[in-house]
Amino acid sequence: MRLMLDFQSGDAEAFRQLVEHNQAKVYSVVYRLMRDHGLAEDLVQEAFLRVFRTAKRYRPMAKFSTWVYRIAANVALNALRSKRRMKFTTLELPDSEDESSWHRDVPDTHPRSPADRIDVHELTGKIGAAIDALPASQKIAITLSRFEHLSYQEIAEILSCSTMAVKSLLSRARCNLRDSLARYLGPEFEEKLPNP
Repeated sequence: MRLMLDFQSGDAEAFRQLVEHNQAKVYSVVYRLMRDHGLAEDLVQEAFLRVFRTAKRYRPMAKFSTWVYRIAANVALNALRSKRRMKFTTLELPDSEDESSWHRDVPDTHPRSPADRIDVHELTGKIGAAIDALPASQKIAITLSRFEHLSYQEIAEILSCSTMAVKSLLSRARCNLRDSLARYLGPEFEEKLPNP
């Protein structure tokens, strides 16, 4: 909060420190929502650009991290909405006569067996797809609660709603995830959820 107040007073170095101290947390939230490193990096930059542009309007009524999360959540919500409207086309790499340029032998140093890794990878993909399929507000609420370990009150401040609304969002999100993942994880699905 002090750094933001310093920046409001014209200290440019304070803004650099703000970004440095908060970038990893903001990236973590945005990446979990978007599941795309490049897009998450772009959205984090957009979030901090908005912080820069709206610095004069910042009032220290809430923690600075809550304010930044709110901005990042809004940026991510906008991106999720436009992403759902977009259609994607995949481009495959052309076949190469010299396949050595595309394939390399790398030693396997992973302690799990290949079958176990495939199972975990498949399950992680199913969990990620189930979270991606949630409505945007539920996706943000479950991400902030489950993966960022924020309280109901903190999530309510970020989403600009009541704690009861947050509890309702989380309840609906868990119900939707339970329905989507029951055949993979069984009734105790939430305890078994790995970090996607």
